[in-house]
Amino acid sequence: MEELTATVKQNAESAQQASALSASASDVAQKGNDVVSQVVETMGDISQNSTKIADITGIIEGIAFQTNILALNAAVEAARAGEQGRGFAVVASEVRSLAQRSSSAAKEIKDLINTSVQKVQDGSVLASEAGKTMAEVTQAVARVTDIMGEIAAASGEQSRGIEQVNLAITQMDEVTQQNAALVEEAAAASQSLEDQGRHLTEAVSFFRLEVDAAQRSPERFASAPRHAAIPKRPAVVTRKLATSTIRAATSARLAGSTAGTHSDWQTF
Repeated sequence: MEELTATVKQNAESAQQASALSASASDVAQKGNDVVSQVVETMGDISQNSTKIADITGIIEGIAFQTNILALNAAVEAARAGEQGRGFAVVASEVRSLAQRSSSAAKEIKDLINTSVQKVQDGSVLASEAGKTMAEVTQAVARVTDIMGEIAAASGEQSRGIEQVNLAITQMDEVTQQNAALVEEAAAASQSLEDQGRHLTEAVSFFRLEVDAAQRSPERFASAPRHAAIPKRPAVVTRKLATSTIRAATSARLAGSTAGTHSDWQTF
């Protein structure tokens, strides 16, 4: 019972530690869920900003297209001016080249931003799913924490119950030992009474009333001569005193009685 009590107590302590660890894991899972939620929000903000950047690059691309048109018109006007517009035509050609390069760069930026926006959206979806998963994990860990708390409480109650049972068994053991001691005392008292009864039987075995004397008729007892009175024995008689008294009484009885009559007392 002591080993069982120690085992149950250890299990209760382990259950309490597991409950504490489960509570800590629940807190960590909740923090992870909060972090994932923040990541989802951040990914959403990045997606929105990427969309705005894509709009800005679209505007830049439109400006480059318009600049290209203006440079083309300027080149046409410079060609009309002849020799006087030749320098202006060179400037218009450079402006047109820059506009085309700006338009090409704006397209590349737009493509990159679109790709980034798509990836951000995909990441946002994954982060949202991760957030849901973390929420489920948090709920599962919370449920495990509750179960571990119930197990810890049940183990504590079981430990207390085992301790009470152990205490009851200890008390029963003490009562059993007390009963055993009482039984031994009763056995000793019984043995003492038996010895005293045997001694008493040995003490009174010196005296026996004849059975045939009780069957005699009253007249015969009346005609029989009176015998000398036997002196009374003391309350406590030793064997030697009882023997001497019986011998004296028997001698007196034999001296005063007739032949053929029986004495009322007999020694053996």
